[in-house]
Amino acid sequence: MIAQVAGIDVHVEGPEGAPAIVMVHGWPDTYRLWDAQVAFLKDKYRCVRFTLPGFEEPQPRRVYTVDEVTGFIKQVVEQLSPGKKVTLMLHDWGCVAGYEFTMRNPELVARIVGVDIGSQQGLARSLSARAKLYILGYQVWLAIAWKLGGALGDWMTRKMARWVRAKSDARFVSSRMNYLYFLTWFGGEQSLRRRTQRFKPACPMLFIYGERKLFMFHAKSWIDWLAQQPGCRVEGFDAGHWVMLQRPERFNQVVSEWLAATQAQ
Repeated sequence: MIAQVAGIDVHVEGPEGAPAIVMVHGWPDTYRLWDAQVAFLKDKYRCVRFTLPGFEEPQPRRVYTVDEVTGFIKQVVEQLSPGKKVTLMLHDWGCVAGYEFTMRNPELVARIVGVDIGSQQGLARSLSARAKLYILGYQVWLAIAWKLGGALGDWMTRKMARWVRAKSDARFVSSRMNYLYFLTWFGGEQSLRRRTQRFKPACPMLFIYGERKLFMFHAKSWIDWLAQQPGCRVEGFDAGHWVMLQRPERFNQVVSEWLAATQAQ
């Protein structure tokens, strides 16, 4: 089934009335990122996924603010899981948006599966100077690509996607996906630093991350803290950033086991 929420296609698969899992992707991906997870989970769960606002046509190519993105997620949850909390499954920028949504709407979130992006608490202190330069370089590159747009902006975006070994189909990759990087560095009053809160989950959370990367997107102190919280679990995988694509069988099994174990909570 495809539902329309605020003019965006939302793909829904699974039994009506089953616990809902809302899946939010990151850069440079679309709703297709979660294909293997939906195929595995849809017999027991109602899988709800969409492409982030503006990432694909026919949505306008413009900057969508944090308020707009989290507001859209809220519309999805309220329309497709009325009166029931949902589980969030998040990756990359989907983590940033989903964590902020959770902090703003804790009454709507039962559980969180976060993939490869953790809380920003303590992260800056844990990164080397080289890692900080790398982050600055690729993020500003993509922010500039957003501003330039057109054929050059799209080329810059696809070039960076190849450099970081993104798993997305290049047909769907374009500079329109880069507005969150633009917001990060050039967003002014709407920048992510001004519009997001420190993420501290009050619900059960499974955090999965890839261990084969130049640096981590979380601080060790944060995952140590998270692993001690009731109902929470931390799992490192022999994978890079796109864990669900590189290790789909193990990813699905770990997620399924954790969902079953925390269902009563």
